[in-house]
Formats: sequence, C-alpha cells, structure tokens
Amino acid sequence: MTFADILADVEDRRRTLVVYSSVDRPEILDRFTFRNVTVERRSLPGETAQGFAVVRNDEFVGSIGLEELQLLLEPPFAPPWDETIIGEAYCALYELLDDILFTSLDRRQLLGASREIENRAWHVGSGTLRAGFQRFSALETQLPVYTRLARETDLEIHVYSKDEWKPASSPGFAYYGDSHEDIGRFWFLSFDGGGDDRQMGALLAEERTPDEFVGFWTYDPELVAELSRTVRDLSS
Repeated sequence: MTFADILADVEDRRRTLVVYSSVDRPEILDRFTFRNVTVERRSLPGETAQGFAVVRNDEFVGSIGLEELQLLLEPPFAPPWDETIIGEAYCALYELLDDILFTSLDRRQLLGASREIENRAWHVGSGTLRAGFQRFSALETQLPVYTRLARETDLEIHVYSKDEWKPASSPGFAYYGDSHEDIGRFWFLSFDGGGDDRQMGALLAEERTPDEFVGFWTYDPELVAELSRTVRDLSS
C-alpha cells in the first residue's frame, strides 16, 4: 500500500457535518473544505445560541460549538507536554474530527494535529513514534521536541526526510535520510500506542500546492498500523 492508497481509503469513509446556527458563520465554516464530508445546515430560532455542529457517520459521533472550531483553524503553538494548552478539550476536538479528509490544511493546522498525537506519546512514554518531514528545514524546527521525547521517555523516535543528515548519537532516536520519494511529498506522523490501542494515532498529508495540504488524522488502530507499515516499507 502507498500513501496515496491510504488517502483514498480515508476518502471512502463518509461523514456528515450538520451545522446548527441562527446566523451564517462564514468566517468559520467557509474555511473548512472536505473531500469526504457532506455539510448540511439547520436553522436555530432567534439569536440565542452561538451555534454548534454535529458529526455523523451512520450514527451520531459527537458535537462541538462553532466557536470551538476556531481552535482547529488557528491552533496554539505549544509543545506536546504543555498541559495548560493541550488538555482534554484540545484532544476531544481532534478525536471528533478524525478520519475526515480535509482539502486545505496549512502547516499550522497540521502542527496542531501533530501535537495531539505527540501528547499521547508523551503520556504513554513508550512505544514507537514515526515522523516524516518533507525538507530538512521543517525537521530542524522540530528537533528540540523529538530529542526531548527521546531523552525523557522510553519512546523510540524514528525520523524520516529526503535530506542526508547525521544527527548526534542519541538513545531512542533514529534518523532515516535519502528515503523514498514519497517521504518528500508527504507529511506523516504515527504513534503505535505503546501497547495500548486506545492511544494509537496517525496523521498523513500531501502538499499539492505551496503550503496547502490534503490530509487527515486518525485514531483507528488498523489505519495507524497500516500507515506505520507503509513507512517501514518505503524506508527499507
């Protein structure tokens, strides 16, 4: 399986987003574009509520206030161990919107989703975290995060990019350079849960225009495992 195959698999996972609001909220809703989501709108009486959205597949998945979606559009810059920002509400937002194929994610939004998965890895403290970077400049900005994760936990950190680079020897940290061409086309992250399927998480996105990505995040154990296998195959 390839990264493109995995994106196509997620596209087949249909969702419905039902938006309830007394007024249109284009400043929020028009900034979301989806590949596998049907968006429906329902009116609320008067102007007594800020509005909310309900996510469904074949059944109810969850709901969220429209204002809370702003966190997804403009996530804060914070390391994965910052509990004042990356707390239960932050994690619940990403869990509600998993397996949705977004068609216009930017780097900040992908970094926000990455931090939620890295937060899981930080709390579990063991297992394997795999991260792929399209270019060395992106990897360089995140090195302090991954070196600390490797230093202060029992995680195995595997980092991939298209650039040849030899990091200083560090327990728990492995670097793979000059990898398959797909490594340079996609941003990916996967955490195997450290033996706990409930903590597994992954992200995959393709940059199709400068700084605009098509991608998703997931907590489906089978999909996370498939992404990890694909990474291993491409880097072997």
